[in-house]
Amino acid sequence: MSVTSSQRTIFAGVPALCLCLASCATDTAPKPGTPAYLWAKAVEAASGGDLVKAAEQLDKVASSTGEFRLRGQTWLLVLTSGLARGYGDLGDSFEAGARANKANATAFRRQVTTYRGLANRFGLQFAEVMMEFEKGTDENIPLSFPFPGGTAAQVIQLTKVSTGILPLTSELAPAERRALERGVLLAACRAAGSAEDAAKTQDLFKSATPQVARPVFMMAIAQTLYDQSQLYARMKMDDPGKLKLFCNKALDTVKKLPESKQTKELSAKINDALKKLKS
Repeated sequence: MSVTSSQRTIFAGVPALCLCLASCATDTAPKPGTPAYLWAKAVEAASGGDLVKAAEQLDKVASSTGEFRLRGQTWLLVLTSGLARGYGDLGDSFEAGARANKANATAFRRQVTTYRGLANRFGLQFAEVMMEFEKGTDENIPLSFPFPGGTAAQVIQLTKVSTGILPLTSELAPAERRALERGVLLAACRAAGSAEDAAKTQDLFKSATPQVARPVFMMAIAQTLYDQSQLYARMKMDDPGKLKLFCNKALDTVKKLPESKQTKELSAKINDALKKLKS
């Protein structure tokens, strides 16, 4: 088929148009290293299921300045607390498995050490980010991150592990992923003030600008600090110094909140844990 002179004129303009569009796209795309770029990378990692990588990207966003700082801190607090919970659940399941399968307890306890070490790592990161976050005065806290994947249901593979069934190597990675996804999902539910109600939390995230009042988010932080403190109990990592540190920080946070049934119940748990340290 022949090409007319008018068609030649049209085609001749295509490369220039493509260059123009590419230039425009380059101008609007976030520049590498900027908070906007790192935020986009965190979203990409999270959507691909790599929650640890997402947390790494957000760590830089949370320590930046400008519009992304609060958003980065908020999502990082949810991610780190969720990862700490997920790894903690993995450790607890394998510890139960070691008790149930005494003949092969060593294999289970090896995993316990690994998972609790990771729970400690993300719990400490959570506390560090929280120290900066609490300096803020924003009345409403944005939950402007993607709604987490996964499900709030118990991880079936871990239920089996708890009974003493050691998973195959091919089964372990999927179990870990589901445990971490569940931990982050439940952390998001807590941050939204919806306990473990994933459906209610998802409805909130359907809003154009999902957010919660600061006291709701700070209550979630206080509860998380207390939960994290239990990782250092005598029957787990046996670190009374860290247990006391997390409990005291949780108690300080609760005291700054409006009194409610929730705050009273949590304060009682924290004080009980501190009393046991002294006995």
